[in-house]
Amino acid sequence: MKAMIFAAGLGTRLRPFTDSMPKALLPLNGHTLLEWQIQKLKNAGITDIVVNVHHFADKIIEYLQENHNFGCNILISDERDRLLDTGGGLLKAKQLLLDGDNNSPILACNVDILSNINIARLCEAHRSDSLATLVVSERKTQRYLLFNSENRMIGWTNIATGEMRPASLAEDISKMHNLADSDLQKLAFSGMQILSQDIFEHADTVLKEKGDKFSLIDLYLSVCRSHIVRAYVPTNYCMLDVGKTDQLAQAELFVRALSSAGLRG
Repeated sequence: MKAMIFAAGLGTRLRPFTDSMPKALLPLNGHTLLEWQIQKLKNAGITDIVVNVHHFADKIIEYLQENHNFGCNILISDERDRLLDTGGGLLKAKQLLLDGDNNSPILACNVDILSNINIARLCEAHRSDSLATLVVSERKTQRYLLFNSENRMIGWTNIATGEMRPASLAEDISKMHNLADSDLQKLAFSGMQILSQDIFEHADTVLKEKGDKFSLIDLYLSVCRSHIVRAYVPTNYCMLDVGKTDQLAQAELFVRALSSAGLRG
C-alpha cells in the first residue's frame, strides 16, 4: 500500500508561523507535523509515501532530504505552480501513486490531523467493493457527511445554513434511500481515508464542473449515489485538527499523550 500526505496548504490560521514556514514543519514536542504523520505510516508498515507541496515547498523538500526521508521512499508531488486542494492534489499525484503498484488501495491523510487511529484496523475495514472508506467520528461541527444505516455515504450537510449536497438530497432522500432525515447518521470527516485506485476513473465529472482544483469531498459527492463510499468509525477515537494558533498548547499535550501510549500522530 502507498500513502499520500496532503502537506501543500497555506496554513493561514497558523500565522505568524506560516508567514515564513510551511504548516507541515510546525514543531510539536520535538517533532514536526510531517514527521508525526510519516512515523505513524511507517509504524503501520507503509513506507511508500507521496507528499504534495506548495507553500514554502523548498523547505519541506530540504527537510526530508536532511532527514533521509525518515527511512521511507518519499516522492514529491509539486504544486508550486497552483494549489489544487485534496481532490486535485490526489489527481495530480496519480502516476506517483500508481507506478509500480499492483492495484492495492491508497491511504490519504491531512498533515495537520493528529489522532490515535490504528491504521492496520482501518485497512482491514476497507472492503474491495468500496470506492473509499472514510474515517469519521461523532464530534461536533457544522459540516457533516451523511450516511445511511449501512454506513454508506449519501450526501453532505451544513447544519448552520441548512445546505445539503447533492442539491436535490432534501427532496429525494426518502424516495431514494427509504429514509427520513432523522434516520441519517451525521458524522464528521477526520481527514483520513482509504481509496480504491478506481477513484481516479471517476474524476471527470468534477473536473468538468470545478476544473483541476477540487476537494475529495467534492469527488465523493459526485460518486456516492452510484458507488459505495463507506464510513469507518474507530473505537475510542481521539483526534485533533491542528489548525489554529490557540490550539498549539493542546496539540503539545495531545502528542505527548500519544507518545506515552506508544502511539504516533
